[in-house]
Amino acid sequence: MIGRRAALGACLLGAWACAAPTVQMGVGPREYVADDYDSVLRRWTRTESLISLSALDNFLTATATYESWDFRWAYVVRYSEDYRLTVDQRHAMLERSLAETEQYHQFYVALYAQKPRWADLTAQNPAWIVRLIDDQGNETAPSSIERIQKPGAIELTYFPYTTPWRTTHRIRFPVLTLDGRRTISERARWLGLRFAGAQGNHRLLWTVDDANTSGTRSG
Repeated sequence: MIGRRAALGACLLGAWACAAPTVQMGVGPREYVADDYDSVLRRWTRTESLISLSALDNFLTATATYESWDFRWAYVVRYSEDYRLTVDQRHAMLERSLAETEQYHQFYVALYAQKPRWADLTAQNPAWIVRLIDDQGNETAPSSIERIQKPGAIELTYFPYTTPWRTTHRIRFPVLTLDGRRTISERARWLGLRFAGAQGNHRLLWTVDDANTSGTRSG
């Protein structure tokens, strides 16, 4: 188990040597089993680094998992297996988790910066501003950013790129704007997180492929 988690963490933390797959935004029942979680995590996780080639400084490395409908289904299946939840408990957890996707887009984000305080998005004057973007020109500020002060067993197990040298957050963006428009367009070909600051900017992108919106199990 430890070896498998280490390998997964290495894949997620590398220069995304594992080619980033497209994602499907459709909702509906899945047929996942607990062992599917690692592949689903890879599908919904992106990593990018902003590096100064002249100074050889790593200004920011960001890894983020989009906690989509599809991801949440696999997460609940894995969590329920690990914690030996009853069928009723699993159903209630899944129902609560999926209902949240109607209110906000949530991302689990781990940052490494040249200076630790620059990786704290909740600082009074943060070094980086994060926005949810898509290819249709939508740009949305977070509705909340929660810093996870001391990641525990759940974060270290289910998000294995979490390390003591990274600052972790949960970031939420509203699904709808104040005038009722979707913050991620239904026509979007990609969505992403953009980190911008004095030292530059970069994006984590998820390319959308809704050719199959049924979202059946993928191994």
